[in-house]
Amino acid sequence: MKFFLTGLGNLHENTESIMNGIITADQYGFHGALMPDHFMWGNQIGHRMQNPYVTLETWTFLTYIAAQTENIHLGTLVTPLPFRHPGVLAKRLATLDNLSRGRVILGVGAGWSTVEFDGYSEWVGSKSRVDKTIEALDIMTRLWTEDSVSHESQYYTMKNAVLEPKPVQKPYPKLLFGSSGNRMLRLTGKMGDYCFIPPWLMQNAAQVREIVLKAAKEAGRTDKLEFIGGIMAAIAPYNTKEYTKIVEMAEKSRATVCNIAFPRDTIVEDIKKFTKEILSSYV
Repeated sequence: MKFFLTGLGNLHENTESIMNGIITADQYGFHGALMPDHFMWGNQIGHRMQNPYVTLETWTFLTYIAAQTENIHLGTLVTPLPFRHPGVLAKRLATLDNLSRGRVILGVGAGWSTVEFDGYSEWVGSKSRVDKTIEALDIMTRLWTEDSVSHESQYYTMKNAVLEPKPVQKPYPKLLFGSSGNRMLRLTGKMGDYCFIPPWLMQNAAQVREIVLKAAKEAGRTDKLEFIGGIMAAIAPYNTKEYTKIVEMAEKSRATVCNIAFPRDTIVEDIKKFTKEILSSYV
């Protein structure tokens, strides 16, 4: 079992705890750390924050923290691909993958926060956002693997785009998905390295897994896909018994990765406790 540190958020007010948490997780053997990627948090899925628009730009922050860590993989849960131009994002991630010596994980999503798309991008319907996500991912993977890329469509136009240096990871950085729609689930099976089934989908986990695995089998890559279990929000205060249950549930679901989150005020101490009491058994 591998462990990813989650539940970090990307609010500016939590900068110190996010930094300390990721650095400690790196020192204590966590495989990865995942942050959300939002400029402006909306309230469509129930988020209630005091300062929802006072955020860190996640990929800039991860580049900064890469210089202070050695082994931990750094990524998003998840990045809304239609939000940015795919060529610009591909270049940013290739640079980070080189600077971090191959530790980037790209969380792939279609986006849900209307307010940030209205502010910084363009909000379109769900079908169009998924269309743009699939197209953006195709452009990015081509840029990471081909000498030159030209592309013209309703959404994106590029002419003789060259991306060098290529990412350290081959063929390109790991791709993580945490979606629920059928098209995104099929894309997960076709291209994903990690599939996170979030807690609110657990009632349909078997169905989700079946759709993803069918697509992976058709693409001949069932051996390349790992499922992620676990949580996205902390249990406060830290309780060994409850965290043990979370890991056991992830194992029961046949996940090989478990997302773990801790209270921000005690994140360093709780990571140390979790490592001693639980993670050390999986090393």
